[in-house]
Amino acid sequence: MSNWRGNLELEDDVESVAWEDTCQEQWYVIPPGMDFSYVTAQDSPEDDLKTLIGSDRTPKKVQLPPIWSEPAILALSRPDPKKNVTTLLKAFGECQPLRELANMILILGNRDDIEEMSTSPSDVLTNVLKLIDKYDLYGQVAYPKHHKQSEVPDIYRLAAKTKGVFINPALVEPFGLTLIEAAAYGLPSVATKNGGPVDILKALNNGLLVDPHDQKAITDALLKLLADKNLWNECRKNGLKNIHHFAWPEHCRNYLSQVDHCRNRHPMTHLGIPSIHEEPMSESLKEVEDLSLRFSIEGDFKPGCELDAATRQKKLIEAITLMSSPSGSPSINYSPGRRQMLFVIAADCYNSNGESTGHIQDIIKNVLHAAGLSLGLGKAGFVLLTGSSLSETMEALRLGPVNAEDFDAIICNSGSEMYYPWKDMVADMDYEAHVEYRWPGENIRSMVLKLARVDDESNDDIVEFGKASGSKCYSYSIKPGIKIRKVDTLRQKLRMRGFRCNLVYTRAASRLNVVPLFASRMQAMRYLSVRWGIDISKLVVIVGEQGDTDYEQLLGGLHKTLIIRGVVEHGSEQLLREEDNLKREDLVPFESPNIHFLEESYEAQHILAALDGLGVK
Repeated sequence: MSNWRGNLELEDDVESVAWEDTCQEQWYVIPPGMDFSYVTAQDSPEDDLKTLIGSDRTPKKVQLPPIWSEPAILALSRPDPKKNVTTLLKAFGECQPLRELANMILILGNRDDIEEMSTSPSDVLTNVLKLIDKYDLYGQVAYPKHHKQSEVPDIYRLAAKTKGVFINPALVEPFGLTLIEAAAYGLPSVATKNGGPVDILKALNNGLLVDPHDQKAITDALLKLLADKNLWNECRKNGLKNIHHFAWPEHCRNYLSQVDHCRNRHPMTHLGIPSIHEEPMSESLKEVEDLSLRFSIEGDFKPGCELDAATRQKKLIEAITLMSSPSGSPSINYSPGRRQMLFVIAADCYNSNGESTGHIQDIIKNVLHAAGLSLGLGKAGFVLLTGSSLSETMEALRLGPVNAEDFDAIICNSGSEMYYPWKDMVADMDYEAHVEYRWPGENIRSMVLKLARVDDESNDDIVEFGKASGSKCYSYSIKPGIKIRKVDTLRQKLRMRGFRCNLVYTRAASRLNVVPLFASRMQAMRYLSVRWGIDISKLVVIVGEQGDTDYEQLLGGLHKTLIIRGVVEHGSEQLLREEDNLKREDLVPFESPNIHFLEESYEAQHILAALDGLGVK
């Protein structure tokens, strides 16, 4: 038996070492960011305490409470046994030197009647009162019954003015935001050595760690900080100097730095399309230019006018491309690696029955034309974003007629499927694997039918639409005029049952798409931006005034947005949220220079002018 146990322990050790070797580099702790804009400039700790209560504005001399004459030990937490406040009180009550040196302030939430509180906080507060009475701490411990959140900064400042100490003696502290708040106001800390305070005090270097079970260790740490003024001043200065480590800008820098580090370690995050070296026209067509060929291209040359060599070469290439295309229109040079800008068409053009209208085909043709005029052939890429299935999308394009191969990517079913027409409409398996994370699959299929209905008696109000469904998208057809749960309510009900996914009403609220959590039209755009190495600011998204319930996600951000008025007759946003008082204007920065409105006319020349207004040239 002993040999078996020894072998098992050895296997565990080997497995632990192997895990550390393979996974240690994958972990990086990024502390949360905090907003310190409300923190006023720190006064000198030598300032008179009366300045804190504004005595300079009152004609009469203010008499300070006696409890303010000594340093204050501040504890601020909810009345929870895990916060270990009773051990703190015992440490204070049983140490006469500490009682002579300092007073104590206990901020333990708000209360009206302890007897009416739940059992756990009621027991804690009762024990606190008993300990105060046992050690006769009246006049040495303040335990206010109520306080406002707006008063918390002044509580920290008061403790700092008295040259006091903040203490968090919790048995285990997951993080410890109060330690950071105290440091922001120049207040040194004593904190538990179990949990987040270890990292916080390591970064701030403004206090001491203690074993929360060791009453004497708590007493000694408080005495050390309060009695040694040089140590207290050093901790105060360190806290104020290092507090920026927990500010929002630093948090964002850390996060983005680690994301960039992960991208560099995993080169497969970039699409396997080599960058194409383009020789200057004057070199690649040197022999053609030497022949002094002159082509008359659709009457562009006027008698007596001479074009420079570069323009002649460009016209020549466009003419050859035009003649070689069987459709009579310039064929796209499919190479996403050389695109300078992506035009993303996401206008949800449906009639009241949820059927595609002819507007979408016209928009596509005009955008293709305008983008070609703006950037030239090969420099502009095109992506189609839709809530419809691939078969429905292809049928709508055929009615145009629009050549599907004009698109670099077609993203269907509300961002759950991605296809590349320039690769014979092959699906992006990497994207499919990416969005599969936490996808509940078949388990969610029947649950949506059950929860989406408001009236449980009707079984045919919402039914699964098999023709549009796929492995990563379950589509449900909705009967016109019926009551159905809105996105926020349905999402909450699903999450309460452990199902995490995205819900999108599309096709004029006649269909519900249930897709993975990582699948959305906006996330698909970002995926292509990363894979093709095109900055998100180089994307132009074309939408209508309304659309599917994910419409708002397409508007904000660094990308350019062109909103065409009058092309989307019926949207689905009425099924987005229950709160009627929350307006789209509250969420979308329509005044942003990245958003441009185009009136009802969306001819190519008008789109071209709008692109110019967005700075797309």
